Amino acid sequence: MYSCKYSRKDYTQHQLLTLLLFKEYRKEDYRTVICNLEEMDRIRESLGLTSIPHFTTLQKFLCRIKPIYLDILFKCTLKIFYSPDDIIPITAIDSSGFTSGYSSHYYSFRTGKMRKHFLKTSIAVDTDQQLITGFMISKNRVHESQHALVLLKKCHKSQRSDCYVMDRGYDSEKMHRLIRDTLQADSIIPTRSWSNTANIWGKYRKEMTDNFDFVRYRKRVLVETKFSVLKRRFGADLKSRSFQIQKKEISCKIILANLDRFILFVWIKVFYRAQN
Repeated sequence: MYSCKYSRKDYTQHQLLTLLLFKEYRKEDYRTVICNLEEMDRIRESLGLTSIPHFTTLQKFLCRIKPIYLDILFKCTLKIFYSPDDIIPITAIDSSGFTSGYSSHYYSFRTGKMRKHFLKTSIAVDTDQQLITGFMISKNRVHESQHALVLLKKCHKSQRSDCYVMDRGYDSEKMHRLIRDTLQADSIIPTRSWSNTANIWGKYRKEMTDNFDFVRYRKRVLVETKFSVLKRRFGADLKSRSFQIQKKEISCKIILANLDRFILFVWIKVFYRAQN
């Protein structure tokens, strides 16, 4: 319940984590969410808060919490939708970036200081339920395929899929072999060279050129839709400065994206029950 036995025990870790996710949900900073919490009697009652924490309490909690706890929480969101034997029909993988929002473009231009590089983030999305089933975050601008090779193995352990679709930036024989031979799934990745098929090498890459499944490949666009929803709903800018804290901030946004999907499904069930 508490971070250590010497804690003052004013707030449980569950309460602080909920407030942290609540901050990301409202796209507010620490000061603003604590200020608004003073007028939210129902929220405080639901969380069992007898007093309101200082905004630095949330900041220190985010720095203190271990990333593995956020990973466990993310896996718990998947257990809401899937049983251990469920297999996802089609999983789409793509990457995008989250930028540091504490330095404006005007400040960078006036002072000559460059903004920090964006954090490369790759996600795997169930195209049927629009759920994020895995993610990878890196500080440097690594190639998409380097993320995908690790992300595929992580996703396959947590929730298997029958087919993986990606854009042509991921095209390589190594990627096909990993998906088909190791993961025992279908891979649909367009080859980089459509004009001159004689220069295409590799068993699976030639197969992609001869027999490409356009029907299932059209599902790939849904991962870009998920990135758009993720950034519009929970913000594309990161307010933290440390890379480790920025990773936790992105993890919170991804957890919220799956929880938001669960809330939508609950409302749909309630609506249909009311209609019947």
